[in-house]
Parts: sequence; C-alpha cells; structure tokens
Amino acid sequence: MARRIFIFDPPDRFVAGTVGPAGERTFFLQATQGQRIISVALEKIQVAVLAERMGALLGELERQGVAATKGPILGNDDRALDEPLREEFRVGTIALSWDGEDEVVTVEARAATEAGEDEETLEVDDDDLDGPDLVRVRLVPALARGFVARAARIVAAGRAPCPFCGQPLDPQGHLCARRNGYLN
Repeated sequence: MARRIFIFDPPDRFVAGTVGPAGERTFFLQATQGQRIISVALEKIQVAVLAERMGALLGELERQGVAATKGPILGNDDRALDEPLREEFRVGTIALSWDGEDEVVTVEARAATEAGEDEETLEVDDDDLDGPDLVRVRLVPALARGFVARAARIVAAGRAPCPFCGQPLDPQGHLCARRNGYLN
C-alpha cells in the first residue's frame, strides 16, 4: 500500500484526547484544518513524553530569548475530539523539532512498523512512495503551549495512583505488592 503523508501547516487545532473510561482509555493525537481531520492512536506514555519534551523545548527557547515563544496560549480547549474519529494508524515514533527560520514547532508522528524492519525504513524521504505513514504538524509556539497544557490534563485525568505502590487504582481496588497482596 502506498505511503500516506498528512501535513497540517498550520492546523486549526492540534490536541491530545481520549476515548473510553479511565483505565480503558485509548489515546489519540488529532489535527484539524478546515474540514480535514486526522486522528492517530498512541500510548499514554507517548502523550506524556511529547508534552514534557515540547514544554522543555518551549522553555529553553524562552530562556534563550526567542521572541516567538512569548505571548498567549492558544488552542487550550477542553472540547472533545472532533468527529468523525477514525484511527488512521497507530504511532510508533514521534519526532519533535524547532524550525528557527519559520519559528514553528514541528511534530512528526510515524506509523508503527512491523518488528524486524531495519533502521533504513526510519530514514524515509517525503518523496518516497514506500515507508511508514506520517503526520506532520507545524505549530506556532502559542498553539504548542496549548497542546502541552491540555496533554498534561489528559494524562493526569486517569485513575488515581495507589498511595502505597503508585500503580493505578481500579474502582474495585487492586492487589498491592506493598501491602503483601491485600486489596487496596
């Protein structure tokens, strides 16, 4: 099947969101531009790390005095993911970069590849017809800060941690190793 590349430069909205109850949530990155909507599934930890690294990148740019990183936070909304919600692919790798010339943060999410594929498949040019599907989103810093704020809220909104072992608590409790296997 031919490779698909989805480019949002700039998006109207770029958010992380979830579907399902706590403990069974599916995480998505979603970009919209006009009537175009792309949603890709990923793991909770990928959302958390992307938000953390994007926040660190913006903080470092601000520390260095990059003027574009100052200003209001945009895109910091609490709306649900836009419909139709259709998973285009599951994310394998995410790349984050700063384009100093255009003063935008670029996020690239590549589809997970099958185990056993070699490293050469990760270095694919946009012109190549074969390779993993890709979503590229270019964000002004204000939209990137909005993404970071929402992603942090989404990740933190899961199940409360066990006060003893830190593992997520199910509504009916869990077998806690720190409590010698007793329900907590």
